[in-house]
Amino acid sequence: MNAPTTPRASSPFAPFRYPAFRAIWIANLASNIGSMIQSVGAAWLMTELTGSHLLIALVQASATIPIMLLGVFAGAIADNFDRRRIMLAAQSAMLIVSAALTVTAWMGALTPLLLLGFTLAVGCGTALNGPAWQASVRLQVGPKDLPQAITLNSVAFNLARSAGPALGGLLISLTGPATAFGINALSYLALIVVLLRWHPEVTPPRRTPILGAIAIGIGYCARSSPLRRVLTRGFAFGIAGAAFSALLPSLVRDRLHGTEIIYGLCLAAFGAGSIFAALWVGEARKRWGSDRVVSIASLVFAAAMVPAATALTLPPLLATAFVAGAAWVSTLTTLNVAMQLRSPEEILGRCLSIYQAVTFGAMALGAWLLGTLADLTDLPTALFTAAGWLTFTGLLLPLIAPMPRRDDGRVIP
Repeated sequence: MNAPTTPRASSPFAPFRYPAFRAIWIANLASNIGSMIQSVGAAWLMTELTGSHLLIALVQASATIPIMLLGVFAGAIADNFDRRRIMLAAQSAMLIVSAALTVTAWMGALTPLLLLGFTLAVGCGTALNGPAWQASVRLQVGPKDLPQAITLNSVAFNLARSAGPALGGLLISLTGPATAFGINALSYLALIVVLLRWHPEVTPPRRTPILGAIAIGIGYCARSSPLRRVLTRGFAFGIAGAAFSALLPSLVRDRLHGTEIIYGLCLAAFGAGSIFAALWVGEARKRWGSDRVVSIASLVFAAAMVPAATALTLPPLLATAFVAGAAWVSTLTTLNVAMQLRSPEEILGRCLSIYQAVTFGAMALGAWLLGTLADLTDLPTALFTAAGWLTFTGLLLPLIAPMPRRDDGRVIP
């Protein structure tokens, strides 16, 4: 399952020539679709349980807060233990939590705080899984195909983000949220089976105490100017990049007076924009450089927040979601590739976990801040504030924290 046929690095689809990557990619797509169905169910259910914009925004924040709080520990674990086993443990734990969520929803016993607790628990599984998952890509493809593999993994996530929300909205309207939660629990099985069959040849990691391992990873990122700049850009984007997804349920409910199906369609448009961008962002990086791609994407995302704040009908919100999705994946894929190519193998999990903690922690913080602002003022004010922040950082950071150039700090040829 590990031996590839001869891949061609020039093709964006070259990683599919590796059987391991292909099998894991397909299983991960199924799991991501289930996760998106559950995400739609949780977010929309919260709009029915409470009128608070903050609690609604915290549904997304609760899924990313564990990445901020636990991510660096998960990175040290990924570098100290078998990454495949870590992923198996995380996927199994998320299956159990999602099954418990399904039963609780079926009994009609969910409250706003209990729903946040379940999404927080799933987020803990995501935090444990993330660094091991990201670091394992090098075990699935050759070095020359690593950027394409990262992009294709982003495509899988955003394919799920296109199909999952629309399907989730339809399921919720027909059967209720318990069915959506149950489908997500089952979706973990495909990836668990594939991981059980995958046995890559790896050198056993040299184990070090967890706190010492974390200190090594943080120290490396702190000393590396290229990585510091990537982390700065990730934090700056994450603070306001959370605005659209976190506040979208409130936009659909309060301004469009829409249903869960409308919410699912908006998320599907966001995913479609992400796929569109993922197909050409690699070529854009080669032609214009990572710094220009991230800067322009931030400004485009900021521009998309303006019609989102003023939309009262579905068509402009769908168009906004498409553009925001394209800017979102252009930024995060470029940041991820930059981290992967500049992180040594022996501390790869820690470097990626620090990146995830900084970026997704900023998203959790941003969701909380913008949700609070929306409660204190209104939704348009929160979205205009996000647009202002993205515009300010998109213009300033290329001057004081430019993205690394192609050979700047690169450890992967």
